[in-house]
Amino acid sequence: MKVKVIPVLEDNYMYLVIEEHTREAVAVDVSVPKRLLEIVGREGVSLTTVLTTHHHWDHARGNAELVRLQPGLVVLGADERICALTRRLVHGEELQFGAIHVRCLLTPGHTSGHMSYFLWEDECLDPPAVFSGDALSVAGCGSRLESTAQQMYQSLVETLGTLPPETVFCGHEHTLGNLEFAQKVEPCNDHVRAKLSWAKRGACAQVHREGGPSRGPGSALQGAREL
Repeated sequence: MKVKVIPVLEDNYMYLVIEEHTREAVAVDVSVPKRLLEIVGREGVSLTTVLTTHHHWDHARGNAELVRLQPGLVVLGADERICALTRRLVHGEELQFGAIHVRCLLTPGHTSGHMSYFLWEDECLDPPAVFSGDALSVAGCGSRLESTAQQMYQSLVETLGTLPPETVFCGHEHTLGNLEFAQKVEPCNDHVRAKLSWAKRGACAQVHREGGPSRGPGSALQGAREL
């Protein structure tokens, strides 16, 4: 399983998940469809499905244009408000794309119909991954807009918190801001201090690679396996 991290808009991430044997690809949270299709063409894969975490424009606005450009594309999610939705998913439903398994996890809090996606391959050395949208970010979570505090707690602690602690692919790059806030709240927390140092190193490396300002740790998110 190969994951392409695609930074878009101000601080969003889209993702392209590639099944490396069949060359089938699944996109997560399409907001800039033409940018996604550039990556699809470059990778030489067949895009068949879109997984949308929630209905907000910065995660779903590209669905309609993508379906127009790619007839037959399947758009999946848990909220009927998702643009161009083909089929509505339910909590605990499992999908399969070649060797890639997907478990659909309803994670209300940010929105009432927010769905996270847990992906893995059997008998594969690659770690599993969770695509958490705006439910969970690096050192933070999305704002609670539509659900109760109890529902959000269950989403973060009981649903996402019980998954294997390997790789989290979230919907936004808020790492530095989240950790700087955490340090102000808990200035003596050694774990926060170490994580902030890690994030700043990633941001600095990104600046040097691109020759200008970056949007935080960026690709360092791919290795955020300590969460």
